[in-house]
Amino acid sequence: MFLVMGITGQVGGATARHLLAQGKEVRALVRNRGKAAKWADEGVQLVDGDWNDSAAIEMALRDVEGAFVMLPAVWAPSPDYREAKAVIANYVDALARAAPPRVVALSSMGANRTSGVGMITALSLLEQGFRGLTLPIAYVRAGGFFENFLYGLHVAQGGTLPVYYSPTDRKSTMVATDDIGAEVAALLTGPAWSGHRFIELGSMVSADEVATQLGEVLKVDVQAFAIPRAGWPAAFEQLGIPKGQTGPAEAMFDAVNSGWMALGVEGAEHVPGKTFARDVFAAARKAATA
Repeated sequence: MFLVMGITGQVGGATARHLLAQGKEVRALVRNRGKAAKWADEGVQLVDGDWNDSAAIEMALRDVEGAFVMLPAVWAPSPDYREAKAVIANYVDALARAAPPRVVALSSMGANRTSGVGMITALSLLEQGFRGLTLPIAYVRAGGFFENFLYGLHVAQGGTLPVYYSPTDRKSTMVATDDIGAEVAALLTGPAWSGHRFIELGSMVSADEVATQLGEVLKVDVQAFAIPRAGWPAAFEQLGIPKGQTGPAEAMFDAVNSGWMALGVEGAEHVPGKTFARDVFAAARKAATA
C-alpha cells in the first residue's frame, strides 16, 4: 500500500496512475470524496482528511510501504509563508510518528536556494523542514510543468503564445507531470536507499520550442511572445492572483529567467524528461474533444 497526497491534482494523479499500472495498492487522503470518486472506482482506498490535520496524515501513513507528499500550490502566499509552514509542520509531526519505510516529496528546481525564488520558497522550506527526519526521503526537484502552457490551446490560434520566459530562446528546465508521476512511482517501488536524495527532473527546453510544438498540434505557426516585465502584475491579476500579491509569482519567473534556478546542483541526481510538450498538448486536445 502506498499513500499518495494530492491525488486529485496533476502530479498526484499521475503518481497514482503509475502505481496502479504496476498493480500496487494506493491510498489517498482526500478532503472531498466526491471529487475523488473516480479514484475509488479504480480501487484507491480513500481516507478522509487533508494536509491541515497531522492526525489524519498520520492515520493515512500507517502501514504503508511508501508515501508521496507535496504542498498545495499557493500563488499568493503570505509574506512569511505561514500556509506552507503549517502544512510542513503537520507532515513532520505525522512522518516522525508513523515513520514509513520511504518518502518521496515533490519539490522544484531552485528549492536549494533560500532566497530569491519567490513561490518556490515554500518548497525550500519543505526541504529544510524535513532535514531533521531520519527517514529515507527523495526530493524530486521538478522543472516547470508543460501543462502550465495548456492555455495556449485556446489563446494561440492567432499564432502567438504569450509567456513569462525571457528571452524566449533561452532554455530552462521543463517536464511533463506524467514524467513526474512515473519517477515518483519508480522511487516508491524501486530499490531501497538510505538518507536523503535530490533528483533534478526535466530537460532543457525554450519557450520558442514549446510554441513550435504547440503549433504542430494546432497546425498553425505559433511564435512565443515574452510578456513585457512591466506587464506581469496585470497579467497575473488576470489569472486570479489578487492585486498587490503577485510578487512571489513574479520573483519565481525572474529567478528562472536569470538562471538562478538551474540544473547541476552539487550532490543532485538528474533524470531527463521523456515526454515532449507536443505530447501534452495533443493529449489535452484529444481529451477535450472526446
